[in-house]
Amino acid sequence: MSKLLAIFGATGQQGSSVLNHVLNDPELSHQYKIRAITRDVTSEKAQALKEKDNIQIVAGDVSDTKSLARALDGVHTVFAMTTPDISANAYEVELENSKRIADAAVLQGVEYIIWSTLPSVRDISKRKYTLVVPFDVKAAAEQYIRTLPIKKAFLSLGSFMENFQTQTFLAPKPAADGTYVLARHTSPKARFPLLDAVGDTGKFVGAILADPAKFEGQRLHAATKLYTVEEIAALLSKSAGRDIVFKQISTEEFRASLPFFQDVFVEGFSFMDEYGYFGPDSETLVAEAAAVARGKLSTFEEFLERHPFQLT
Repeated sequence: MSKLLAIFGATGQQGSSVLNHVLNDPELSHQYKIRAITRDVTSEKAQALKEKDNIQIVAGDVSDTKSLARALDGVHTVFAMTTPDISANAYEVELENSKRIADAAVLQGVEYIIWSTLPSVRDISKRKYTLVVPFDVKAAAEQYIRTLPIKKAFLSLGSFMENFQTQTFLAPKPAADGTYVLARHTSPKARFPLLDAVGDTGKFVGAILADPAKFEGQRLHAATKLYTVEEIAALLSKSAGRDIVFKQISTEEFRASLPFFQDVFVEGFSFMDEYGYFGPDSETLVAEAAAVARGKLSTFEEFLERHPFQLT
């Protein structure tokens, strides 16, 4: 008998990747039926899911305990993630949302939860960097879930390849000499673990779903491999067909170039340059996770072949 898999954020990057991977996997598609949980069941993306077989579309509001109880009724396994809050109380709001999801899963008798997490910048840096809230709050949620009476596994995602196109405020800017400059305050050798979020998140979750006992209590550090910012600039240049170069600028210049979330990006990139995205063992952690992913992972080169980089 198929088990019911509930996927939060089913219309977003992570959730849609998990949903499509399970649907297209010959074994997992027979082991699991899918309940797609989304805030708005009337959205265009939610309505498109109705065209797929063996999917339930259910509304779920992470701020509403009763809504979560209904969404998780009868569920065996949950893949859950939270979106960053942008209010003055961002840490508290997102952590409470996380706890509500996890508590609802326990109360509804869910057997296994797979949680999308991130490294604790504050802890790894021994409180040198304390303002990277989107990372620290997900790490705090992970620690809370580890105390709950439910089987669990964790997926810590690398930097999304998609971000280079969607985060236009961080994109290369035109210079007077006709080149484009990818400017950061990090060293040119700063390394980032890159992940095709839409294409490959599901391959890591799929590995957990295929053998949940093996990964119980474990954390997979999901990325294809690490790239330096110099390598990233060169690959973006090749894809766009324009001369894009990396330039190291001062922290003050980088901060001034940001329209919002200055502290998050300044401290976040500084942390990754000094300590590594997942900490000092980032390369090993990424290689270990990549080795167990259920399917071939996309390199950044392959991603850019499918999605050519467009300069704005």
